[in-house]
Amino acid sequence: MKPLLLIFACCFALPSLAQDLTTRFEKTQGHETATYQECIAYYQLLDKKFPQIKMLEMGPTDAGFPLHLVIYSQQGNFDFNSLRKQNKRIILINNGIHPGEPDGIDASMQLLRDLATGKVKMPDNVVLAVIPVYNIDGFLIRSPYYRSNQDGPAEFGPRGNAQNLDLNRDFIKADSRNARSFHQIYHLTDPDVFVDNHVSNGADYQHIITLLTTQHNKLGGVMGNFINKVFEPGLYQLMKTKGYDLIPYVNHYGNTPDNGWVEYSDGPRYSSGYTTLFHTFGFVPETHMLKPYPQRVKATYALMECFIQFTSQHSQEIKALRDQTKLAAKTQTEFPLTWTPDTSQRSTITYKGYTAAYKPSAISGLPRLYYNRSKPYEKQIPFYNYAVAGNFVKKPAAYIIPQGWWPVIDLLKNNRVEMKRLDRDTTMTVSVYHIAGYQTGNQPYEKHYLHTGIKVTSREDTIHFRKGDYYIPMNQTANRYLIETLEPTGGDSFFAWNFFDGILVQKEGFSSYVFEDSAAEYLKQHPELKAALEKKRATDTAFAKSAYDQLDFIYKNSPYAEPEFMRYPVYRIMN
Repeated sequence: MKPLLLIFACCFALPSLAQDLTTRFEKTQGHETATYQECIAYYQLLDKKFPQIKMLEMGPTDAGFPLHLVIYSQQGNFDFNSLRKQNKRIILINNGIHPGEPDGIDASMQLLRDLATGKVKMPDNVVLAVIPVYNIDGFLIRSPYYRSNQDGPAEFGPRGNAQNLDLNRDFIKADSRNARSFHQIYHLTDPDVFVDNHVSNGADYQHIITLLTTQHNKLGGVMGNFINKVFEPGLYQLMKTKGYDLIPYVNHYGNTPDNGWVEYSDGPRYSSGYTTLFHTFGFVPETHMLKPYPQRVKATYALMECFIQFTSQHSQEIKALRDQTKLAAKTQTEFPLTWTPDTSQRSTITYKGYTAAYKPSAISGLPRLYYNRSKPYEKQIPFYNYAVAGNFVKKPAAYIIPQGWWPVIDLLKNNRVEMKRLDRDTTMTVSVYHIAGYQTGNQPYEKHYLHTGIKVTSREDTIHFRKGDYYIPMNQTANRYLIETLEPTGGDSFFAWNFFDGILVQKEGFSSYVFEDSAAEYLKQHPELKAALEKKRATDTAFAKSAYDQLDFIYKNSPYAEPEFMRYPVYRIMN
């Protein structure tokens, strides 16, 4: 009788177990997405039930909750140093950077469960690391109204976080705790492949999912060639076998994408642009906002399966390419800071769209764009996915940053940059930049007034450094990150993001009536400056009529001038 009772009890326990592992998405037939609390509780349950899954609490977020990292390791090994020694390929997946785009959140919950239960086979040479919800701040808020153009789910959060930051613009400047914790996760995992799941806005078309891939020329070298010729086409082919016609992210200009588009430029402020600086293959899947939510989640799930399959099949090649690139970065002598689309080269893609037309608006009576879904079409269109490098800078032997600029130092440390502190006061001859020009936007952008069009002059100078200032050698794998952030003319440099704005305001000056006598005496002692003054007066009428401008000219070309004004405080040792 006892065996029968045991069998009877087990029969009732199995449905209970299945119910425990059913997500909110599945319970509501794809109508709803999990809440933050449900998502974390679900991973806690998976952690408890399956030895292959472990959830870690990482650093803080602006929401006051920790950023979590869920690891799926077939052998139950969750030590990343050990995993790398065991020759495992690591895929890092980020979800919910925009809470109104929760497709990856629900898809990842199902995928890790299906891997653990054996429904989906996990290759032995791949380890998944998943951030369940990145923008926890926004995900704690739920409303059906944040994304007016999107087909489901029933409720979701706003794009901004607790500081109303778009966290997908924060990876370099790291104003949020979320970004600083992400840095730590990224360098802990050192992923071979990075996937940041999103939902797209824009035109209407037949494709359920698109893929933003790190620009191959910008990734550069052997990795750039591989992502363009092998990795991206391989994903397209694998998705084709699952019934999806994958295309590049639809970054079109004008009203419709019928005539093709230029590949999206994912600079270092963005997630995949940031990971490129550390030699990771980066991708941003974008499901289409107008497709029903269940379709979008299913497509995201399928693409993550494809990432696992491709990474496993090309494991050794991916490792070799990354190792080669990391070594090359240590000895590379020049780095570009700009990338311009090369419209003389292009690829051709099969685009499945809907015929666009215009009709009178019910609101204004004026012509409005609409897409006629009863008139689908398929055509070959140009895709401009080549870029030309520019603004090359020569790599110094080292940088020196005075310790007073600790906000920058803290970010470098958080990104595991190798540096050491000077052990004594030291005077050195270094290459010094002076800011010669820049423009600043009239409107704030992500808490900053971003500088653009930055121009510098450079000269050698003798600078006194103090004990404790930071010496940063440029023979490390982080060289590209250092160049992008510390060279002031870079589009996402720390200078562009206002970290050094203190040097742009003159602190010292002169009273004209007092400096008149000092300036006259200085001109007597320095005839070369007097000649320069006279030349400028002769060629500049406005200058010749301004007594103050002439005094200021002498002041700025004399030892009285404030040396720190417009002098960029990151110094380059060239030899």
